[in-house]
Amino acid sequence: MKLTLIRHTHLAIAPGVCYGQSDIDVANSFNEELAIIQSKLVDNSYDAIYSSSLQRCAKLAQALNRGEAKLDERLKELNFGDWELQAWEDIPRDVFDDWAHDYAHLSPPNGETFSQLQQRGIHFLTQMLMRYPNGHIAVVTHGGMIRALLAHALDLPLKGLFRFVINYGSITQLEFGGVESVPKINFVNL
Repeated sequence: MKLTLIRHTHLAIAPGVCYGQSDIDVANSFNEELAIIQSKLVDNSYDAIYSSSLQRCAKLAQALNRGEAKLDERLKELNFGDWELQAWEDIPRDVFDDWAHDYAHLSPPNGETFSQLQQRGIHFLTQMLMRYPNGHIAVVTHGGMIRALLAHALDLPLKGLFRFVINYGSITQLEFGGVESVPKINFVNL
């Protein structure tokens, strides 16, 4: 199964704000970014398209016009809990540093860990492998989820997640030959 992961476009939010699962709308540049994404997907057809339920992803999935997108809560970004919609610089530095040193196992207050986010992604992936073993699935999602699925496919610890650059509107493709097969990374951040 091929899994084409598409990150949402830029957002209508000030830089430096933690937004995670907050339902932020797309920026005014959406149509221009959509045209660029469409040009990258020109030769691809999909057996299904799935999307995070957050509007920044759902709007893109709909605008791609590749069939009706199925919204899936498991594809959401990390829940940053009490940090949602706070400026990163307003989060107490010692609290942030503790989290940053072990974000795989520590969560922001009332949020979730990256391990929990990755488990959501793995559950989704396992279901897709059973449903579409030889298919090609498009998924419109978030940078955190794409990084977590890359780490899973490469059997990397979550601590290295942010070594992957995942730009807004970028495309990453993973390929899975079956339950026992080694996953392939066809490309990242196209």
